[in-house]
Order: sequence, then C-alpha cells, then structure tokens
Amino acid sequence: MTQAPARRPASRRRHDREIAALAVPAFGALVAEPLFVMADSAIVGHLGTAQLAGLGVASALLTTAVSVFVFLAYATTAAVARRVGAGDLQAAIRQGMDGIWLALLLGAAVIAITLPTAPALVDVFGASPTAAPYATTYLRISALGIPAMLVVLASTGVLRGLQDTKTPLYVAVAGFVANAALNAGLVYGAGLGIAGSAWGTVIAQCGMAAVYLGVVVRGARRHGASLRPDAAGIRASAQAGVPLLVRTLSLRAILMTATAVAARLGDADIAAHQIILSLWTLLAFALDAIAIAGQAIIGRFLGAGDTEGAREACRRMVQWGIAVGVVLGLLVIVARPVLLPLFTADPTVKDTALPALLVVALSQPVCGVVFVLDGVLMGAGDGPYLAGAMLVTLAVFVPAALLVPVFGGGLTALWGAMTLMMTVRLLTLWLRTRSGRWLVTGATR
Repeated sequence: MTQAPARRPASRRRHDREIAALAVPAFGALVAEPLFVMADSAIVGHLGTAQLAGLGVASALLTTAVSVFVFLAYATTAAVARRVGAGDLQAAIRQGMDGIWLALLLGAAVIAITLPTAPALVDVFGASPTAAPYATTYLRISALGIPAMLVVLASTGVLRGLQDTKTPLYVAVAGFVANAALNAGLVYGAGLGIAGSAWGTVIAQCGMAAVYLGVVVRGARRHGASLRPDAAGIRASAQAGVPLLVRTLSLRAILMTATAVAARLGDADIAAHQIILSLWTLLAFALDAIAIAGQAIIGRFLGAGDTEGAREACRRMVQWGIAVGVVLGLLVIVARPVLLPLFTADPTVKDTALPALLVVALSQPVCGVVFVLDGVLMGAGDGPYLAGAMLVTLAVFVPAALLVPVFGGGLTALWGAMTLMMTVRLLTLWLRTRSGRWLVTGATR
C-alpha cells in the first residue's frame, strides 16, 4: 500500500521524460516543413506578382498531393513501433522498407499523372492567364521531387517508430537551409527565375530523402534486414494506409468546406478566415507533436504486450494535451492585440477575426485531447475506426457549416461549427479509448 504512490509519480516522470524527448524534436521538424514554402515565396515574390501567384497555385496543389499521402508516416510509425516493442528490430526495419518502397511507387504514379495534366490542374485551381504559365512550370518541375517527398514521409515514420524524432529534426533544418540557399542561387545567381526555385526545392528534397535512406540502409545492414522490395509487405503497408487515407481526405474535405463557406460570407470574412486558419494550423503543430509521441510510444507498448503501460501512457498524454491546450489558448488570448496586426492592417478584417480567434483560443484544450487520442489510436493501428469516426464527423460538420450563411451567421459562427467538429471528434475518440478495444497486442495488429 505504501509503495503504490511512489511508483505512480515515478511512472509519470518516466512518461513525461519520454513524451518530451519525442515531442519536442517532432515539433521542431513539423515547424520546419512549412518554412520551405515560406522561403520559396520570399524569394519568388521579388520576381513579380504573376510569379508569386503562380507559385501560390502550384504550392497549393503540391501541398494537397503530399498531405493526402501523410499516412505513409503515420502507418509506418505504428507498424515499426510495434515490432520494436516486440524486440524484433530486423522486422521493424523490414516493415519500414516496405513503406519506403510503397512511397516510391506512389511517387512515380503521381509524376505520371501530374506532368501531362499540369496545365489542366492549374486551370482548375483558377490561376489567372498571367500566372498560369509560371504555375505550370513550377508544378511540372516540382512534381519530380514528389517521390523524394514521399520517401521522406515514410522514412520519418520509420525513425519515429524506432523512437527517434531527433534525426528528422536535423534533416528538416538542414533541408530548409539547403532549400533557401539553392533557391536564391538558382533564381537570381543562375537567372532561372521561378524554374530555379522549383529545381532548388527538388534538389533539397532529394538530398533529404538520400540522408534518410542512408540512415535506414545502415540500420538494415546492422540488423540483417533485406532491402529488396517485397510485394506482400508493400501490399500490407498499402492496406494499412487506406483507412488513414480516408481519414485524411475527410479532414481535408472539412477544411475545404469551411473555406468555401467563408468565401460566401464576404471578402472580409474570407480574409479573416485565412488568418484564423493559419493560426489554428500553427497551434496544431504543437499538439500534433504530442500525437506523434503517442504513435511511437503506444505502438511500442502494444508490441511488447504491455496494455497497462499503454493505458498509463495514454492517460498521461491526455493530461499533456489538456495542459498544452490551456497554455496555447491563454497565449492566443494574451497575444491577440499583437497577432492580428501581423496579418492585416484592415480594421474590418481585424474586427471580423477577433471573436473567431477567441473561439479558437477557448477550444484549444479540446483540440489538445483530440490530437492526443488521434495519435494514440494511430499508434495502436486502429485505422478503420479512425476512418469511420472522421466520416461521422464530416457528416455532422458539413450541414452545420452550410447552415451558417443560411441563418445569417458570420465567421464566428463558422468557427463555432469548427469547434463542434472537434467536439464530435473528441466524443468518438474518447468512446473508443474508453472501450479498450484498441488495446490489441503483438508485433502485428
């Protein structure tokens, strides 16, 4: 009786150290990723408005394409972590190689589709006649880097599954520096214009992929894992990724619906919405870092057959999610007089954005729990449930969002619908974790 209280604080401290060790580097890597686009925008922006507009359209297409395949990181993390927990590092790395081979196949397919259809895709996204040629040029060249981008996703999943989030941070930072230097040199030094920016990004992405492959290959040789493609393993990786693909597409549909509704509310509303969405996304990086730690930790515990350890880690990460959510919400409230002027000087836009920003701030504790539980269930390999839960969330959100303009609601009401969406996610994820059905042990699920 006297020892239990001592063990519990010790267990909490162990979980805290592990969560922090994984989440902090993961946050750095997540923040480094959007800096690629920011660097490209800063350099291309000095070429002219048409070039910057073209970059904006092409970047939106590329970001959408890559985000669809984020399951390469998520599914690989969970599968590799399970095998690590089971003590089979050879199988863990073999599983990671299957994910990397799948990334290469998907990347080749995307290139085959994008190169001939680039002008049509640019046209669908509404590029102006002056911006369209630049968008097409950037898209066609950058598409050549998509296999590397997908390899980076899959390799990141391998390392996260191996409980290593520091290497992805180092690679992301080095990639950002290389990308900025290459862009500046090729755009202005070599006089290649927007094509130079695209080539610089492709080279940086290929360099990152090469570094990751070097790390994984060294691990494979050390543990005697085969590097050859295995059809059954690649097929299994694809099957594990399908439910997460459904989840991701549903989430993208939610965000696109919100943007479409905001556009119907008026120019000030859509401008304010873009500001709020940008800040919401930035806050999500901090919460997603805890979710990434959850994927790696939960997968390892379940692979080792330790359901009680998985439950304890889940409880502690939920506490982290709530605490970080409260802190982020308070920071947004305190910093709101400074945040909005960073994005706009238009008083109408600022007045429209302020109440919606407060809604976002108040919802952060809910978001914190949602991100954590999402990561926990991903780590458990519970993809089919996550897909179904997100489809339910989509079915609730779309009617709620579409009713906002019907009843004369503004941007604050729209972000109220976004909070409803996160609340539905919280309910569905909480019910699943409470049921214990996700606690499936073993090297494979």
